Amino acid sequence: MTSASNRLAGERLDYLAGSLADSAPADPLELCDAWLQDAFARRESHGDITDPTAVVLSTVALDADGAPRPRSRTVLLKGLDEHGAVLYTNLESDKALELAATPRAALLLPWYPLQRQVRIEGVVEQVPAAESDAYWATRPRGSQLGAWASHQSREIDSRDSLETQYAEVEARFEGAEVPRPEFWGGLRVRPVRVEFWQGRAHRVHDRIVYTRTAEGDGFGPWGRHRLQP
Repeated sequence: MTSASNRLAGERLDYLAGSLADSAPADPLELCDAWLQDAFARRESHGDITDPTAVVLSTVALDADGAPRPRSRTVLLKGLDEHGAVLYTNLESDKALELAATPRAALLLPWYPLQRQVRIEGVVEQVPAAESDAYWATRPRGSQLGAWASHQSREIDSRDSLETQYAEVEARFEGAEVPRPEFWGGLRVRPVRVEFWQGRAHRVHDRIVYTRTAEGDGFGPWGRHRLQP
């Protein structure tokens, strides 16, 4: 047992950073946008939120026996509007293949210094090619080359081999624009459940959840409820 592990049971933190009123907006994405702006402001003022756009994406994979295996990783949120939350990735990566097989996802936005988190659950769809093209054009050239160089989630024998792949792609596109690969694009999580958590004193936290139903190609109206902590 390590010394760090020995500290876990006794670790204590009180939550006094804020509150979440019953008068929260009727639309969860309005509140999510406001909290996201707060996270950017916190980074500017204190520097203790390194990346406000960092989001934990959870998917479901099936093992050889067909049993579900939840899998999580941190990605970057690159779009948030009335249509949902958007991230971009290699469409042949493990996460993209898992979402193609089971198009349901959960997202977690953790803003620890603000003692807040947002959980988004929803159905997943691929964004139109034109939308992926528009975002691709904003990426730094190095990131564009990296997308071509990496066969994401596939094994490789060494870091040197990865660097060689990057160098080969760099030489291939030298002096030219880097086009978006067909295997790279955006995924949108269209939310059906959004939960806001604000830490409060004595572990009596604020939790407000918004839910709606998926109805064919559309979605029903949002309902809002407060949950016990």
